[in-house]
Amino acid sequence: MDVNLVTLRDPRSPAAEAYRALRMNLAFTSLDRDLSCFVVAPPATEGLDANVAANLAVVIAQSGKQVCLVDADLRRPTLHTLFNVPQEPGVTTLLVNAKEDVGIPLAPTGVPGLSLLPSGALPPNPADILGSNKMAALLDSLKSMVDVVVFQSPPVTVAVDAAVLAAQTDGLLLVVRTGHTRRDRVEQAKELLERFRVRLLGAVMTDAPDRGLLTGY
Repeated sequence: MDVNLVTLRDPRSPAAEAYRALRMNLAFTSLDRDLSCFVVAPPATEGLDANVAANLAVVIAQSGKQVCLVDADLRRPTLHTLFNVPQEPGVTTLLVNAKEDVGIPLAPTGVPGLSLLPSGALPPNPADILGSNKMAALLDSLKSMVDVVVFQSPPVTVAVDAAVLAAQTDGLLLVVRTGHTRRDRVEQAKELLERFRVRLLGAVMTDAPDRGLLTGY
């Protein structure tokens, strides 16, 4: 398992505590309804969004929830490397090649309550796949199996994948890297999400000088 998973490597560290605070902040943003599925994505390519999605999924599972972490970055997937599991089978296996009766290939992560659905083989048309009826059906199936589904997706302004996917979920959490992510990229991301009528749950700042992770928006 990758050492970047600070919530497992050093669970008493300020960074791990910040992820637990993020978990609570997300819960408070959704008091009127359960936050059962959401997307984690940066506005551009500077974010450490895979680490954020993975560590956040870990602390949600540690709170007693059944969680499925899904690598929906069908362009540059990384979650399978963080958890040291095969990239295939995964999302594209189910949406492109599989028969109707094929089960969802969830991979164990070693974290109680947390499973991973890798990306699968990289397709030529990620946005079309993520916006398909099969993807909607897969999302419904995952929600019936676990308490929370966390999606990792490509940067919002690089491709429409994140917006297309997030429009089918409870919202999107934006990952902003301190000293790297430009303000105009954040504004572009917000505008794109508004066009797709995606609920912006908030933002996470990574690489903050004092704690390494700072939550807020």
